[in-house]
Amino acid sequence: MDTGSKSHWENLYAQKSEQEYSWYQPVPLASLAFVESFRLPKEAKIIDIGGGDSRLVDALLASGYTDVTVLDISAVAIEKARQRLGSLSEKVKWIVCDINEFEPEPGAYNLWHDRAAFHFLTTEPLVRRYAETVQRAVRPGGYFVLGTFSPDGPKKCSGLDIRQYSRAAMQAVFAPWFRRIKCREVAHVTPFQTTQHFLFCGFRRRR
Repeated sequence: MDTGSKSHWENLYAQKSEQEYSWYQPVPLASLAFVESFRLPKEAKIIDIGGGDSRLVDALLASGYTDVTVLDISAVAIEKARQRLGSLSEKVKWIVCDINEFEPEPGAYNLWHDRAAFHFLTTEPLVRRYAETVQRAVRPGGYFVLGTFSPDGPKKCSGLDIRQYSRAAMQAVFAPWFRRIKCREVAHVTPFQTTQHFLFCGFRRRR
């Protein structure tokens, strides 16, 4: 299965409030810790894949980053984020696109972040295409942060099958182009007081 049909995500975002998303985080602490550890210049080009209505873009803008892009399959999710940000939304580049169809310019970004899309890619062709897209998009020496469900995490999300990743499994996908820097396991407590186990890894693009 792929990331799910566009209509699936449009309906989900239209029917639920922000606090009803299982992935809701008022402050995305794990993601921010990785970003801050890279000590990127404030003008670094950053893209958040599957960012939708998440709060990472808010935190990046508050930290002073000036070139932030958010990509999501759902136009409804992006519109919600734009409304939340108000005039600040004009400082963000917004892309409505299925990640399976995204074709970034070579070396377009200093940092690619994804805690929402990759684990929905459950077939080898889609996983390979994603990896090739990341390696093309991230400039040599740039960074890549990936958060997925760990082997202790759920097997489904939002009614869709997902693919769990261990450190070794994630490394195997991206090793041809990226050097793994560090990983950390994160126990995400949902708004419903359940716990989902994630694995976050940071990588650096080989020069």
